[in-house]
Amino acid sequence: MKVLALALTVALSLTAQRPFNTPLAADHPVPKEALTNREGYSPIYEVLKRDRTAVTDDQLKQLAEYQLENLWGSMGEYRDTNYVTGFQATQPGKRLVGRALTMRFLPSRPDLDKAARTLADESNRDRRFYIRAGEEARKNDVIVVDLGGVEGANFFGDITALGIAMRDAAGVLIDGGTRDLAELRGPDFSNFPVFARFFDIQPATWLGTDWNVPIRVGSATVVPGDIVVADEGGVLFIPPQLVAQVLERSAERRRRENFERGVVRSKKYIIRDVYPLHPKLEEQLKKQNEKK
Repeated sequence: MKVLALALTVALSLTAQRPFNTPLAADHPVPKEALTNREGYSPIYEVLKRDRTAVTDDQLKQLAEYQLENLWGSMGEYRDTNYVTGFQATQPGKRLVGRALTMRFLPSRPDLDKAARTLADESNRDRRFYIRAGEEARKNDVIVVDLGGVEGANFFGDITALGIAMRDAAGVLIDGGTRDLAELRGPDFSNFPVFARFFDIQPATWLGTDWNVPIRVGSATVVPGDIVVADEGGVLFIPPQLVAQVLERSAERRRRENFERGVVRSKKYIIRDVYPLHPKLEEQLKKQNEKK
């Protein structure tokens, strides 16, 4: 009976599938107007946008105040998927925080170059994405560039970087390289940090192909509008719908760690009673938090 039941289950599961030669449904034609949209079209991004919320400038300022480890520890299931390392900074000690404006580049070839020029002409936009960013970036944008990582090419130089900075963008994160390191470390860019995989004197050679769509940076997926938080400790990409939660949990973590530091400095307890907190110390922390 068990064999018969199993055979029946398998048979039903097989008949429930589509036949091997089922014709594929025809795609909807892409409207010509879509080619001239400011942003690239990504079906999965259209679905992602349904759950994304606005992040205020005040929340961005709050994120800049927390230790990167606190933010990382407050991201829940996104903690390991949305963190990357291996970047060099033009302004050591400067925290980069803002909303991701993403762009993808590909190595050039003749037909791709021709298509990029045609698309730029038809949409009346510059095909060079570093120029577009200098015309279209908004306040507190972080330009996030998918340029192939350490095997990639350069993004821009100091003059086009200055154009982006003049738009009040927060800075740039390049999964690839850039040139003009000495200038990017100068006074014009003291509040405009650039994080890159490497620095190189050669000009840009790859082509910008996708504007403000989901991209890859190292092992992380970056979605337009993700909140970028970067310093020498690494880079976090926080989905906007998580920001309120991350701020709340980070505040709790900071209160706990400040309490732990205070107990250690008091020299009243051995470290094993402080890290992790002994139940009696946990009770003290709870009472302290209730008073605030």
